[in-house]
Amino acid sequence: MESRRKNNKIIVILGPTSSGKSSVAIKLAQKFNGEIISADSRQIYRGMDIGTGKITKDEQLLAKHYMLDIVNPKTNFSVAQFKKKADKIIMDILKRGKLPIICGGTGFWIKALVDNIIYPEVKPDWKLRNKLQKKSATELFALLQKLDPTRAKNIDSKNPVRLIRAIEICKTLGKVPHSVTCLSNTNFDFLQIGISLPKEKLHENIKKRLEQRFDEGMVSEVERLHKKNKISWEKMESFGLGYLWIAKFLQKQLPHEELFEKIYQAERDYAKRQLTWFGKDKRILWLENYSAIEKEVERFF
Repeated sequence: MESRRKNNKIIVILGPTSSGKSSVAIKLAQKFNGEIISADSRQIYRGMDIGTGKITKDEQLLAKHYMLDIVNPKTNFSVAQFKKKADKIIMDILKRGKLPIICGGTGFWIKALVDNIIYPEVKPDWKLRNKLQKKSATELFALLQKLDPTRAKNIDSKNPVRLIRAIEICKTLGKVPHSVTCLSNTNFDFLQIGISLPKEKLHENIKKRLEQRFDEGMVSEVERLHKKNKISWEKMESFGLGYLWIAKFLQKQLPHEELFEKIYQAERDYAKRQLTWFGKDKRILWLENYSAIEKEVERFF
């Protein structure tokens, strides 16, 4: 297979949370001499393991992984920073004759790589960020709508981190400028495969995975990040999903009996938003069965 492969092929395995992306990527990496680049905006953070569903150290031994555990949760990590690092990794993998496999559910980041989008370089305004972190996602979205209605139309209105970053750029540049697509990567050939599951199966997976996370100590992880790593409650809540609701629970703002259901519903809502985002890209080939995915990759070469 390696002898017939052109040195410009890149596989993307994407899909909603709990769809089984990581296991598919690992199998493909083993089959096609590949290495995996994570495209998950939460799994880049050190110490955020259980709550993000990060693959275990043993699983990471099955295939080389990049872009995991590279940033302190206190810091912010933009799509521009991700793209800069991921581009270098992709080139290195290709130079060594291996197959880059991008795997994740953060559509914004995946699009940056596939379409080689250049985003504005704006330094963090920590004073502004600290002020904005006290606002709800609804309040942040309303503020962005006033500052730049165009950007507000295509942003995840439930994601405080993205909203704060967009507002920060607006305040610095006057608006969020249109991203510039560079054509220098037209020599790259991408195959985007989405993991397609029936809605009932996906919801079942989300629930089982969440139960496993609770058993593994998801609540204790958040408590440890706050106490030992000194991650503020505001910062913890900005990560959304389980981190948001566990932070509220640990601050006694949510009764224990409501905790699981709140996170389960948040995960389901997140999966729906992911599918809506990915559904806009008609280049994505949606498959459920691994054997079909493997055959499609073979056909790609």
